Amino acid sequence: MSRLANLIRDRMAQRKKLLSVFLTAGYPELESLPQLVDIVADSGADFVEIGIPFSDPIADGPVIQKSSQVALANGIDLRRIIEQISEIRKTNDIPIVLMGYLNPMLRYGLRDFVTDAQGCGVDGFIIPDLIPEEYERLQPAFPPSSPGVNFLVSPNTPLARAKAIADLTHDFVYCVSVTGVTGARDGIATETVAFLQSIRQVVSRPYFVGFGISSAQDAARLAGLSDGVIVGSAIIRILDRTEPMAARLGTVGDYVSGLKSALEGLSDGNC
Repeated sequence: MSRLANLIRDRMAQRKKLLSVFLTAGYPELESLPQLVDIVADSGADFVEIGIPFSDPIADGPVIQKSSQVALANGIDLRRIIEQISEIRKTNDIPIVLMGYLNPMLRYGLRDFVTDAQGCGVDGFIIPDLIPEEYERLQPAFPPSSPGVNFLVSPNTPLARAKAIADLTHDFVYCVSVTGVTGARDGIATETVAFLQSIRQVVSRPYFVGFGISSAQDAARLAGLSDGVIVGSAIIRILDRTEPMAARLGTVGDYVSGLKSALEGLSDGNC
């Protein structure tokens, strides 16, 4: 059982909500990732999503798109990301999920990419543009011993299909809280609440909510309707500030700590 699977099992057995933080590899500086992973892990993140920058990120909003453009200009690529994760693994055992689009992985060679990602310590994948039907064709590149793919569902996903996706996903279902692209938003729409309540009725696997979370209050409310939350754009916004890097890093740590504290208030399982 992987680090990620063990983590999810243990947290859920303790009736604790999970917090995942998204970071763009190569942003804000080419070699920022190891330090950022250490900071968010020390501040309470349960696992980390590392975004693979891509020139055509169809599911990403302007904040993460900009971070990807900067990272690509900095010179990041898949091989360097794998090297950086290998460096992280020398001192940090936090579960890591790689999130990225299929095109760069195919250019790398999908089977080679999966093998190299496993070798450096990756625990899972999120591939937004990989639909389950295509995954079945590509599944030989993901042998049972390798990190698995975790699929997304959205408010537009029919419940029967959401159930089928949950049966196929490896460790968790990623619930997209809104229709549209990533990006922090103000408040939680009533449609999002209804969507997550309906998902609870048909999905037996762990599921986490991402897209649009901007505050600790939002995180706590969404975690009350799920098994945990994934926060990305709000972190990237902090890193995009013009203040000195040390100040930005400190603010990221404080922000993650605040999110974790809000979720700890739900640790008794009361939603």
